[in-house]
Amino acid sequence: MIKVDAIGELCPIPIIKLKNALKEIETGEVVIQVDNIISKENIEKFAKELGYRYTSSEKTGIYTISVEKVTVKKSETSDNKTTLSQENTVIVVASDVMGEGERELGQTLIKGFFYTLTEMEKLPRTIIFYNKGVLLVSENQDTIKDLKLLEERGVEILSCGACANFYKVENKIAVGTITNMYTIINKQLEATKVIKP
Repeated sequence: MIKVDAIGELCPIPIIKLKNALKEIETGEVVIQVDNIISKENIEKFAKELGYRYTSSEKTGIYTISVEKVTVKKSETSDNKTTLSQENTVIVVASDVMGEGERELGQTLIKGFFYTLTEMEKLPRTIIFYNKGVLLVSENQDTIKDLKLLEERGVEILSCGACANFYKVENKIAVGTITNMYTIINKQLEATKVIKP
């Protein structure tokens, strides 16, 4: 049995911790503790999607979920390396936040988006940053570490040159390369799927 402490952690960290713990065993049990109902429900959905049995209990605001790995999934027993998607998936990022509404939440979501992307089995071929999105690839951003990891794994990281110039960060781009509107349009036209977080 593996015990995982995810108390105080917000989405997506508890799921990623559980996923990594499950990779360590062929069969058996992982017991994870969280302190919020959303994480508890997300873990239960995750276990159900994988076809694993689970039980949950709650005591003084702490949720304990026991997940029993009863089968070995092919994707988990492969070499555990992240691979580029067979499809030509392109992610386009037009803002330094995710969604609309409170800026603080949007910043948390976009940071979580890129961190979670590093944990995915399949990766996009290209991530394009334009407009205020170029701020995510400039120096001193929380997203740089994850974007560098994605680039090391073969994801092409492109930033709009006109946008970098407008926001005065053309000399501060810390990951990927600067490109132009022709390439930005061409990458999207050639893509089998375009995702905008």
